[in-house]
Amino acid sequence: QLQAFGGGLVQAGGSLRLSCAASGRIFSNYRMGWFRQAPGKEREFVGNIRWGSGNTYLADSVKGRFTISRDIAKDTVYLQMNSLKPEDTAVYYCAAMVVAASYEYWSQGTLVTVSS
Repeated sequence: QLQAFGGGLVQAGGSLRLSCAASGRIFSNYRMGWFRQAPGKEREFVGNIRWGSGNTYLADSVKGRFTISRDIAKDTVYLQMNSLKPEDTAVYYCAAMVVAASYEYWSQGTLVTVSS
């Protein structure tokens, strides 16, 4: 199971760090992703991290502002969000890609609200 937390209300230009903790071990072949869904919009891919290598990929919409990192000892993945914009307002989810080429396990959402 995955649990995402750390959302909240922040002013534009501010920062927030989301965490996603796994109840079990995350293995090196896993890929951990972050997604978001704004009101009235489809879910959007934010980025992911390969657990074994630590290599990350970020969507163009957040590149240069967001970073993804991991704590192997804690089986936790982080989404550091800087220079937040009102359009970053959304419910954020983390997900795990274990075997299949799709994200199989999902956290509950955590709401991020960026005020202008």
